[in-house]
Amino acid sequence: MQKSNRQLFFEHVAQTTTEPLSIEIERAEGIYMYGPEGQKYIDLVSGVSVSNVGHCHPQVVQAVQQQAAKYMHLMVYGEMIQAPQVQYAGLLAEQLDPSLNSVYFVNSGSEAVEGALKLAKRATGRSTIVAFQNAYHGGTHGALSILGNESLKNAFRPLLPGITHLPFNDFHSLKQIDSTTACVIVEPIQAEAGIILPEDGFLSALRKRCDEVGALLIFDEIQTGFGRIGELFAHQKYNVVPDIMTIAKGMGGGMPLGAFVAQNQLMSLLTHNPALGHITTFGGHPVSCAAAKAALEVTLFEKLVDNARHRGMQFAHLLEHHRIRSVRGSGLFLAVELDNINIPEFMGFAARNGVVFDPFLFNSTAFRIAPPLVITEQEVNLVAAKILDLLDGFVAENG
Repeated sequence: MQKSNRQLFFEHVAQTTTEPLSIEIERAEGIYMYGPEGQKYIDLVSGVSVSNVGHCHPQVVQAVQQQAAKYMHLMVYGEMIQAPQVQYAGLLAEQLDPSLNSVYFVNSGSEAVEGALKLAKRATGRSTIVAFQNAYHGGTHGALSILGNESLKNAFRPLLPGITHLPFNDFHSLKQIDSTTACVIVEPIQAEAGIILPEDGFLSALRKRCDEVGALLIFDEIQTGFGRIGELFAHQKYNVVPDIMTIAKGMGGGMPLGAFVAQNQLMSLLTHNPALGHITTFGGHPVSCAAAKAALEVTLFEKLVDNARHRGMQFAHLLEHHRIRSVRGSGLFLAVELDNINIPEFMGFAARNGVVFDPFLFNSTAFRIAPPLVITEQEVNLVAAKILDLLDGFVAENG
């Protein structure tokens, strides 16, 4: 007897938690996902800020299909001129500060972080790194070393030495950045801490301190990038330009893709002493780059940055409930802080009623709202009303 997808999922697909939602999805479109029996789910996760242009946007699907018919993998990154890579890199660079003009393509956010840390060490000749408490940068060893919460790290020690974690938004602590510091890596808006915005002037003060001591400043824009916060990138919102930027998630339009971005002269240090200073087999995969170019074109043409900003303000205005303590964030990168609600239990209740939320790794009292940026005004009205109904229903059942 043939096993069901659910049986195969639990028997052969490695799990990350003991109680996965285990919702089976057959197809997805826009802000909706559909089960095999027609169940309809509102997606307020976007694959964790991946599906910014919506599920299966026709322009992205067409780009994938057309590129797959031409060629897929050719050779190790960097040796052949491939139209999807170079055309996308050029379009991306046009949207950034002129100093961020060289794109090193990788496969994921974690790998982008690894490459950025290596580049900082190569450029400065230093080895110590400063990061921030409750920051999330990925699950590989280097990224895990700079992750700012012990709960995810202790089982995997020893990790990289020479890491200092400072409190986010603490101006006084910046003096700990000194002439031994290779780089400072920061999420301009902290994600897994529960969407924590920088205080006025904090990122500017961080930039100034790095300049004073010769440390490189890395912005982790893996979650904040590509319009999610109501600006194309957070460094544009706060008018602070990093030396290196890491990007992924929303970058590929649903395809796996990441990058670290820097000034061309800085990036060229990876070409010698040693050559192949960073290398990746699949980074900049042509199908992923074709999808990414289409997704960025959609983001710009459909004005999804503006839509994210307006729809985020709409959510904040509509979400009033006696169990909602606050709604904070920027654009469609929102945290809904709840009063006396068990978040995992509420997530399960919501999923059974057709709404998929996501929790925060380092904040147990809030859930995130991060739908595809194509969400319409009418859909926000519908979703906000649904959330309020879900809270009423959950409170009625659980007190």
